[in-house]
Amino acid sequence: MHGALTVAFLIGAGFVAYTLAGYPILLAAAARFRSQPVEKRFEPKTVTVLLPVRNGERWLRAKLEALLALRYPSELIEIVVISDGSTDGTDDIACQYAGRIEFLRIPGGGKAMALNAGLERARGEILFFTDVRQPLDPDCLKHLVACFADPSVGVVSGELVIREGLTHEEASVGLYWKYEKWLRKLESRVDSVMGATGCIYAMRRKLAAPLPPGTLVDDMYLPLTAFFNGYRVILEDSAMAFDYPTALDAEFRRKVRTQAGVYQIIGLFPQLLTPRNRMWLAFDSHKLARLFLPFALLVTAVTSFYLDDPWRGIAIAAQAAFYAAALLDLWVPDGAAIKRLSATARSFVVLMAAALCAALVLVRPPGEIWKETEVRPADRLP
Repeated sequence: MHGALTVAFLIGAGFVAYTLAGYPILLAAAARFRSQPVEKRFEPKTVTVLLPVRNGERWLRAKLEALLALRYPSELIEIVVISDGSTDGTDDIACQYAGRIEFLRIPGGGKAMALNAGLERARGEILFFTDVRQPLDPDCLKHLVACFADPSVGVVSGELVIREGLTHEEASVGLYWKYEKWLRKLESRVDSVMGATGCIYAMRRKLAAPLPPGTLVDDMYLPLTAFFNGYRVILEDSAMAFDYPTALDAEFRRKVRTQAGVYQIIGLFPQLLTPRNRMWLAFDSHKLARLFLPFALLVTAVTSFYLDDPWRGIAIAAQAAFYAAALLDLWVPDGAAIKRLSATARSFVVLMAAALCAALVLVRPPGEIWKETEVRPADRLP
């Protein structure tokens, strides 16, 4: 029994080390020696912009102005705004742009149903998906469309740039996002990313399929339909959208939704776990491993008590120090020198808790898991 628990500790600790460090190192090596360049050449194509929104009056006017200001031939763009049962001033604002956009109102059915309504009306060769909150760089659409000169590309994701946070808590969330983007860039160079950035991505219209009701991550489902039709899903970091810093509680809710969406996606695309997925190692090491990571941490923590000395003391002390730093961060003032370390530890623990909670999608309706991401008001930005 004692030997089995030691083996369990080694497996759990090894899994954590591989997920957080081993896979990124392997991926960096693969990207260096197996990089697949993308042919980029701007060839104007007709584009349908799909903007689903629910109760977005705070952001909608600025977003529509940003879309109308895109540096792209205006005669080739159609903008479709889909109001998903909004109860605020969203519909009134959209109607003020009559003649410049197409407006649809549907009963509240969730983002997937809103996108499906937009897909039925879309006439462009390229679909451009965006969300209501994030401002866009005026050249982003041109950069996305240029990538479709490569016939192997089916989906192009832009890059979401998180503005600098005013607190260490916000900065630690931003640090995680930088780490995540680095992995995605490497995967894109090797072949494909297993999803897009939901507020800024484009795909060939012919590859888009209606989303199942209740889909939590359209930015995984739609790209994967292209991927399994033999196309690449790439990241184009010159196409940028911008977002505001999020507090850790808001990031927790967002992470629960996105990780729950991965459970959904595995059910919808079981071939992800088979040799039919040419990026199976990336998916298993990145997306799937993130779901298992908190369980591996729990196994490592419990089995630490059954190690032989001195390893037992070392393992317990190291983990205790890390989790104590995460807990104490609740009381560490933002200006303290140790705050950078404690905030990073706390962010990691909260994101692991979100991954645990994401398993609720297996027993609860998806609609009960989705929560709107709360961000700092724009007038408080630095």
